Amino acid sequence: MKKTLNEVVKDRIMILDGAMGTMIQQYALTEEDFRGYRYRKTPGLMKGNNDMLNITRPDVVSDIHRKYLEAGADIITTNTFSSQRISQADYHLEEAAREMALAGARLARKAADEFATDSRPRFVAGSVGPTNKTCSMSPDVSNPAAREIDYLTLYDVYLEQIEALVEGGVDIILIETVFDTLNAKAAIDATMEAERRSGKRLPIMLSITVSDLAGRTLSGQTLEAVLASVSSYPLFSIGLNCSFGAPQMKPFLKELARKSPYYISAYPNAGLPNSMGEYDETAESMAPQMKEYVDEGLVNIIGGCCGTTEKFIAEYARIVEGKQPHTPQPKSQTMWLSGLELLDVTPDIRFVNVGERCNVAGSRKFLRLINEKNYDEVVSIARKQVADGALVIDVNMDDGLLDAREEMRTFLNIIASEPDIAKVPVMIDSSKWDVITAGLQCVQGKAIVNSISLKEGEEVFLSHARDVMRYGAAVVVMCFDEKGQATTYERRIEIAERAYRLLTEKVGMNPLDIIFDPNVLAIATGMSEHDNYALDFIRATEWIRTNLPGAHISGGVSNLSFSFRGNNYIREAMHAVFLYHAIGKGMDFGIVNPATKVAYGDIPADQLEILEDVVLNRRPDASERLVDLAEKIKLQQEALKNGVATGAATASAAQPEWRKADVAERLSTALVKGVADYMEDDLQEALMVYSKAVDIIEGPLMAGMNKVGELFGCGKMFLPQVVKTARTMKKAVAILQPYIEADKKEGTTTAGKVLMATVKGDVHDIGKNIVDVVMSCNNYEVIDLGVMVPAEQIVKKAVAENVDMIGLSGLITPSLEEMVNVATEMERAGLDLPIMVGGATTSEMHVALKIAPVYSGIVVWVKDAAQNPLVAQRLMNAADRKKFKAELDDRYARLRKEYAAHQQKLSSLDEARKNKLNLFE
Repeated sequence: MKKTLNEVVKDRIMILDGAMGTMIQQYALTEEDFRGYRYRKTPGLMKGNNDMLNITRPDVVSDIHRKYLEAGADIITTNTFSSQRISQADYHLEEAAREMALAGARLARKAADEFATDSRPRFVAGSVGPTNKTCSMSPDVSNPAAREIDYLTLYDVYLEQIEALVEGGVDIILIETVFDTLNAKAAIDATMEAERRSGKRLPIMLSITVSDLAGRTLSGQTLEAVLASVSSYPLFSIGLNCSFGAPQMKPFLKELARKSPYYISAYPNAGLPNSMGEYDETAESMAPQMKEYVDEGLVNIIGGCCGTTEKFIAEYARIVEGKQPHTPQPKSQTMWLSGLELLDVTPDIRFVNVGERCNVAGSRKFLRLINEKNYDEVVSIARKQVADGALVIDVNMDDGLLDAREEMRTFLNIIASEPDIAKVPVMIDSSKWDVITAGLQCVQGKAIVNSISLKEGEEVFLSHARDVMRYGAAVVVMCFDEKGQATTYERRIEIAERAYRLLTEKVGMNPLDIIFDPNVLAIATGMSEHDNYALDFIRATEWIRTNLPGAHISGGVSNLSFSFRGNNYIREAMHAVFLYHAIGKGMDFGIVNPATKVAYGDIPADQLEILEDVVLNRRPDASERLVDLAEKIKLQQEALKNGVATGAATASAAQPEWRKADVAERLSTALVKGVADYMEDDLQEALMVYSKAVDIIEGPLMAGMNKVGELFGCGKMFLPQVVKTARTMKKAVAILQPYIEADKKEGTTTAGKVLMATVKGDVHDIGKNIVDVVMSCNNYEVIDLGVMVPAEQIVKKAVAENVDMIGLSGLITPSLEEMVNVATEMERAGLDLPIMVGGATTSEMHVALKIAPVYSGIVVWVKDAAQNPLVAQRLMNAADRKKFKAELDDRYARLRKEYAAHQQKLSSLDEARKNKLNLFE
């Protein structure tokens, strides 16, 4: 019985064919060959339109297929890369596009069947190219909203092509040379529709082309972001082709192999093109390069792109014999979203702050600017949201006097050209479904739909959910049903559970892509039936996170304090208290103002008690007490404004209590609060107290940063507040920089050369920047590679610069894995440079268990920036370095032993459940 594709790919590494265009060139075809009799009078030049040869010279195409099959190809690709109306329009052959696709599929099918046996089946992949237009980029630099083509037009031409490929007998759809993920989404969408219409299972191979050594596509996405964009689709494989030769492609292929839950394909060019545009690699020179992919377990399918021929494929077939294929990674257990970059919603993030200001219903300024078509100012609002710490941008254009659909499209197209905005995912927010779908057709990343609900019944709910899946998005589910809005705890969890079952069981949605909004409603309204709204939301949050695995919780936080509009302090304080308790129970998304100034830890104890009484409904007079507090604060603010306030109230307002402390305490507190207003004066005072400027950084400023870490870790600060802190620290360092330079001794030799980087996948740099300053002040030459630095780049730079040591920084948990990868790459490169590891999630235990075992050189965990020069001093002293390594080896061995002993004491989950306490027997 003939083996299926899924059976073969698990057994061995499969061979894809090589380039079609390179092979066609060997036949020295003329213009007349391309035209044939049929197209003898068609205007324009036809030579180079390879796809038309399926009609005019099918013998050539068939001969090429047979050569690749004889060489050992398991999969041959149809000669249909451009067999759709958009590309064929350049040749005035739009009407022949479907025929080209059908003929190309039939030729490949016939050739494959000639060589297929039960033990060695041959498969046909229908080639679907990207077209020569892009959905995500403007062709006009002066009009970023313009597009040459839209999603639905592209979808229609792809559907025509893919249906023809299916009719012609292909086994697989290969969407290749993807430079714009939105184009690829349209092709995937069309493939899934063709599959539905034909009733035939169509495995989808997706092959990306990266445009530069930074590893981004032409439309700007990182490979991680692309993975997130397509994570909702049932892909067979993902991989890379074109752009590079095998060595240049390898680091990006490794990245895919480490993270992708799909099979991995790779078919690079025959090296990089030379000055004549030709390829210098031969089959014999390239085979060892491809063998590295095979030996390192990176691939399931290999083949060739530009410049490769059947000789390359014959060599590749030999190098995979007896080799084990790559094992795909398990599906991510965390939610993936993306703009140009990945947002991996790990537990480290704690709370995803969704910026609320790009909303015509919530911001009068934003509405006015949209009405005025003042898009430059509109973009600046979005940019500030991201700068203030928003991890997602909510966009809403619902206004009776706006064409919401057109404005949504225009705005999303404009911000797509702004990398500092487009890097974050978008939440497309509308009560009109056509506005939401119009928005989804504009974003190449993985967006969030806000929202769907059961208020119109299950049929509409399921239809909307399938659209969400179609466009590869996540979704907010409001706790509404046919009876109306859920306002009690019981109704919230009833609707959430029903919606969850429908989405996961009937639609097949990944639970991680579901975000419930259990309705944040106004409290302290004077109506007793509203008093439990916040507490019921918090209780429902805990129930959903416990009973509906994978689901997330969000809410429009500003609704909570609607009764106190006009009193910003009270509103922000209510939000801070609510978020503190809701996040503690599992709320991990929220539409809030990222520039909020009040943090939970800022609220005075007497005010905090009143606020928590209201939010948690702890006493019947809570609302009245909050109204009194609000009035008191309002009067104080008005008095101060009018210049008539006296006594303690004035002093307190004019000079916050923390300003009465000594200068060290004031500097630390300013960092914690993210307040830079007094920084210049305080630092000038500190320079009179401390002998060196760097002592201020290592002392009070570092103390403040450590406090921020503690507050963030226990949930009393969330990311936007940490971003404010980072900005304040950067300002402090900038002020001190001239004094730091003056403190350096002229003519002194460098103490050593240090290479520093925040590892790939992590964009946080404040800790690394502090270490940079401290090390520079101690006479070390620092080479800072910045953030998101791949392991290969770190190794290459370390060798090129002949550095003495390397410093790796990371804030988030995935950075720990990447640090292990850096150490592994350094070991593979034969380096023995010391590695200093630091950052919020790093620990000595992790170094002992994960990093040190894969690296023969020294790896040392450094608790804070002040310790780095002391560690570096030991590393630079040859005698002390040897002693230091022995100490570390001994300590790490002891830590590993203690950890192993601790693990042995822990019961397995099944054993623990058997031993549970039963209070009802």
